[in-house]
Amino acid sequence: MLCGIDANVIEREGESMADHRWKVAEKELTHRFDPLQIPFETTEELPPEETIIGQKRALRAIDFGLSIQDQGYNIYLSGTPGTGKSTIIKSMIARLAMTQPTPDDWCFVNNFHDPDRPKALNLPAGRGRLFQRDVDQLIGVLKGAFQKAFQSKEYEDQRRLIEEAFSKAAEELNRQAEEEGFAINFSVLGVMMTPLLKGKPLEPEEIKNLDPETRVEIEKKEKEVHERVHRFVQQVRVIREEVNRKLDELNRRVVRYASEDAFERLQEKYHDLPHVAEYIASLQQNIVANFADFLPQPETPLPFTGIDAAPAQALMTRYAVNVVVDNSGAQGAPWVEEVNPTYNNLIGRIEKRGRFGTLFTHFTFIKAGSLLQANGGYLLLNIVDLLRNPFSWEALKRAIKNREVKIEDLGDLYGISATTVLKPDPIPVRLRVILVGSPLIYHLLRTFDEDFAKLFKVKVDFDLEQEWTDEAPLQYGRFAAWLCRKEGLLHLDRTAVAALLEQAARMVGHQKKLSLQFSPIADLIREASHWAHKEGKATVSCSDVRRAVKEQTYRSNLYEEKIQEWIAEGTLMIDVGGTAVGQVNGLSVIDLGDFSFGRPSRITARVFMGESGIVNIEREAHLSGKTHNKGVMILSGYLGGRYGRDNPISLSATLCFEQSYAEVEGDSASAAELAVLLSALTEIPLRQGIAMTGSMNQRGEIQAIGGVNEKIEGFYDTCTILGLTGEQGVIIPRQNIKHLMLKEEVVEAAAAGRFHIYAVSNVDEAIEILTGQPAGTLQPDGTYPEGTLNAAVMKRLHEMEERMRIIAGREHPADLPTPPLFVETNGEFKGSREKL
Repeated sequence: MLCGIDANVIEREGESMADHRWKVAEKELTHRFDPLQIPFETTEELPPEETIIGQKRALRAIDFGLSIQDQGYNIYLSGTPGTGKSTIIKSMIARLAMTQPTPDDWCFVNNFHDPDRPKALNLPAGRGRLFQRDVDQLIGVLKGAFQKAFQSKEYEDQRRLIEEAFSKAAEELNRQAEEEGFAINFSVLGVMMTPLLKGKPLEPEEIKNLDPETRVEIEKKEKEVHERVHRFVQQVRVIREEVNRKLDELNRRVVRYASEDAFERLQEKYHDLPHVAEYIASLQQNIVANFADFLPQPETPLPFTGIDAAPAQALMTRYAVNVVVDNSGAQGAPWVEEVNPTYNNLIGRIEKRGRFGTLFTHFTFIKAGSLLQANGGYLLLNIVDLLRNPFSWEALKRAIKNREVKIEDLGDLYGISATTVLKPDPIPVRLRVILVGSPLIYHLLRTFDEDFAKLFKVKVDFDLEQEWTDEAPLQYGRFAAWLCRKEGLLHLDRTAVAALLEQAARMVGHQKKLSLQFSPIADLIREASHWAHKEGKATVSCSDVRRAVKEQTYRSNLYEEKIQEWIAEGTLMIDVGGTAVGQVNGLSVIDLGDFSFGRPSRITARVFMGESGIVNIEREAHLSGKTHNKGVMILSGYLGGRYGRDNPISLSATLCFEQSYAEVEGDSASAAELAVLLSALTEIPLRQGIAMTGSMNQRGEIQAIGGVNEKIEGFYDTCTILGLTGEQGVIIPRQNIKHLMLKEEVVEAAAAGRFHIYAVSNVDEAIEILTGQPAGTLQPDGTYPEGTLNAAVMKRLHEMEERMRIIAGREHPADLPTPPLFVETNGEFKGSREKL
């Protein structure tokens, strides 16, 4: 007898001691979708249309964000991966963009007044490339026209008449010098005088060989002639300047005449664009001023290279039109998805090229980024990719705030450029930026970036689930039909669609809801089609979907099988039969990212005299998370409120998750911890074949937990390995019944009575199942009925209190025997973080 209760009764009567009022009915263990309720035979019958399922809130927010035109109403799509955020927004902006006007083309041209600051020109869509072609043709036409004009007889006659004045002056100077015995030569070094002897120029050696008298006479005449030549040269220089001026006027008249028609035609073609017409005028002025560049030039090798210069190429580059945004082939507004949002891909770049060991750049090397490509439309970005690239986030915000894109070299932006720096005109932008990311990043940006809330005012939340409706089979069937046609997959019959719906419900863990994460659903359809095709089937059936699920599990559950192996061989100590005092099976979930599974964990408690209260061994070992710590502290509140109203509780106890070497998090074991604590206190044994999960509050109410399906199936697998007895089962919170979507094997075992699921509302109900004894209800006199567990608890606490008073009254308490200590032995197994 333990505290007035016969512990052997539990072992004798087993499961029959549990009240069947708390057993979950078979029909509540899962939600089976009747294939006959699906209004089609196969998905091949359904129209091939891409439909948006659910997400009414998100669609309404997107519609608002795309329709409002005020600044700052850019969009952030928030949701778990796989909910179709990118697919939905692409579909919506693609349709909307078709109804909107096509934006202008943008070009960069030479700034003849300041070549380091290229000018930006916008032209209506399609006219940018046309303008580029017209200018290229103009240069080619002018080159031929200039060459023809300057080679004409009329030009040569005019030039000869102008140059005759200079020729006559030069001839007169030569005649006078020859009369004095000298020849005059004009060179870049000036006027050269050479002595003549009998009309023949004397060489320097010949002058040295003359007799002294002759040399003196020559030198005397040279001085006289030089003075007259100097005066005459001044006159000739004036004449030369006048000749050059007249020649320049002649050349300009010829150039204007040769180019006038071509420029008039170009001006007329773009007269509706004043800024373009202004550039054409400056282009004409520069060409007239530099007409010589259009004339044939000698091919002069560049110094030290042996490579001929290319004046024609330089000419075409100087007057080129660099079209950076070309919307000639666009229909409606552009939308761009930038998958690699580096600074250069986003803003644009100014390329550099190497020549003879140095770098150089030019306005024709300017390239537009995705911000300019999407100008007048929509730019779609993944926030993670954006934040991973240095400088991109700040550059994007700067462009949105300033409503312009300024293409700058990063070296110039931070003052470390070592090459010629171009500063192109900024280009105004008007577009809607759409970011795709997780809720966590949204909240981080909202909290720590003061600009974010001003620039991205539209938050679009994508739900993970939707309520079950009668339209759901048709909606998911249409999605499957669209995917099968798009990717050439086998179509699904109605049984496969039913299995797909069951899996969608299991993904969200709810019998009346379906998952909206269509990425894993699409993967399941692809894999089911693969297995069906491998078996030579024409359509996918229910068995193919279930095989696809099993194969997915098999590829990822190696760690689960290892744990089951350790349990089977006794390395991990789990009892699923009999009874034990101060020991119960709790349940936790291990999440591996792509796969999660449940596993049982032995929870033990030791109670002894003292006043230290409940000690959480995991916490003392720094293996307990905050939520788990909270759950243990709730136990203290519950014990004090229920058993310590009239008398203080003198109690020391330890709680431990045995063989757990990773951090334990979550409060879903708090109810099981209370049960094991009361068992240790009263020495009433607990059934080891019953595992328990559920959190509790200070009032003793059982609260819902997560991962209920994985936890039940994990304990069922353990019982299967160690041997099903028909007396095993799991206690869960009553609120979790609607979340049950158990696999078929567990449902069949429960239906056959080999396994049991109990749903409870408070800790008393759970304790009655675990102990087989009534918990007992508080009576008006403040006591509990004899023979109940709560009466045993009160009796044991009273005994410990009396013992503590006796100890406190002794003079030499050190002479008392030391109470037994609970010893925790560490093992060597290490696992993933477990969530209760």
